[in-house]
Amino acid sequence: MNRAIRDFVKETVSVVLIAFVLAMILRTFVIEGRIIPTGSMLPTLQLQDRVLVNKFIYRFKEPQRGDIVVFRPPDAINANEDYIKRVIGLPGEKVEMKNGRVYINDKPLNEPYLAENLDYEYGPVIVPEDCLLVLGDNRNHSFDSHMWNAWLTKDRLKGKAFMVYWPVSHLHLLERGVSFDENTGN
Repeated sequence: MNRAIRDFVKETVSVVLIAFVLAMILRTFVIEGRIIPTGSMLPTLQLQDRVLVNKFIYRFKEPQRGDIVVFRPPDAINANEDYIKRVIGLPGEKVEMKNGRVYINDKPLNEPYLAENLDYEYGPVIVPEDCLLVLGDNRNHSFDSHMWNAWLTKDRLKGKAFMVYWPVSHLHLLERGVSFDENTGN
């Protein structure tokens, strides 16, 4: 084998090896793709959508209401897979679900991403410090905080989903989309 071929092979192997190491570092610490396995986040996330998850954001800032988060479920759940839900209740907040809506500290939320109103009641509860209350967007068909009898602690968060990247026809950034309903006079 002549020198030019050896140099080319050596350079190609080096580039592939460096790309592999960088990809593993990025996937482990920075960003990761996830497949949506259930309908608990419909209509926001469709079955088999692929989302990008920012894995380091919560090292620098606190979760915010409306963030779509990936997490290990509480120990009481006995689940082998990570969950994806929307943050609704933050530490210290009073959360109640009644009259088909979610109320935070007695103020109704405006959640335009929901396809239907709640068909159950829950609370009121106070979210403990260092915990979150998370709900699926498909509220009436989601196994989430209102059913667990356990709190999601912040240390179980794996990251924030920020974009649907596949299929291309679903490509979009994931918005928080939640606000307080200003039309109620509360």
